[in-house]
Amino acid sequence: MKHILYIAAAFLTAAIFTGCSPKGAEPLHAGTVVRDTLNGTPCCVYLPENYRKVPSTKYPVLYLQHGMYGNEDDWTKQGRLVEIMDSLLQAGEVKEMVVIMPDNCPARPTSDEEKANAMTGEWERLFPQFMAEAEAEYPISNEPSERAIAGLSMGGFHTMHVSHHLHGQFAYVGLFSAAILPLDPNPIYNHWEEEVKEQMKTTKLYWIGIGKDDFLYSFNEEYRRWLDANHLEYTYYESAGGHTWDNWQDYLCRFLPKIFK
Repeated sequence: MKHILYIAAAFLTAAIFTGCSPKGAEPLHAGTVVRDTLNGTPCCVYLPENYRKVPSTKYPVLYLQHGMYGNEDDWTKQGRLVEIMDSLLQAGEVKEMVVIMPDNCPARPTSDEEKANAMTGEWERLFPQFMAEAEAEYPISNEPSERAIAGLSMGGFHTMHVSHHLHGQFAYVGLFSAAILPLDPNPIYNHWEEEVKEQMKTTKLYWIGIGKDDFLYSFNEEYRRWLDANHLEYTYYESAGGHTWDNWQDYLCRFLPKIFK
């Protein structure tokens, strides 16, 4: 699929983002974002400054997912992904990587009754083919040690369940204010406990972040109790505040330097 340039020089005049910036330094804004469609799914894809300058390079890849009612633009617009990535790259805190931001809920719900339909297991079922097409289209690694997946809220739910359903395929997992337990009886969720236990045998980082006032706090607390009871290792970060982009930007800033090490 031919890529459509989405973000490039526009960020050269953007306001300075200070969340991940080295103190006193202005981000270079060297990365670009293209629009693409992979396996029928609209995506925004962040490409680092040196993308394709070395033809044989296989980049690490982060699959980064939005929340309920969102779309593939959320992480570049509200999440300020480009500025965060460029600031961390400038500081030498992260490796160059490709970040793929799919519309992980193409049929976005418009009512409370439709919310559960966003988490029916369909995205988990489709993800292997989506990932295969991404790997065919971009010079990204297919090694689990070079794959990460993360997401906020509903995207955190998809992150949790995609990663255990495909256990052994992602070395790095980030749950940002994640919804946890499935509401749908899809068989794909039937053995999540056993699959998470299996997943943790090969996961290098299982990162959970949530705000003290987040409406999903109790669900994350319950999930952490289950992880603790089963002696499964994870990294936990608790912030102030609730279900907000300020927190999700902060979580991304903390998660990115820990992956692909």
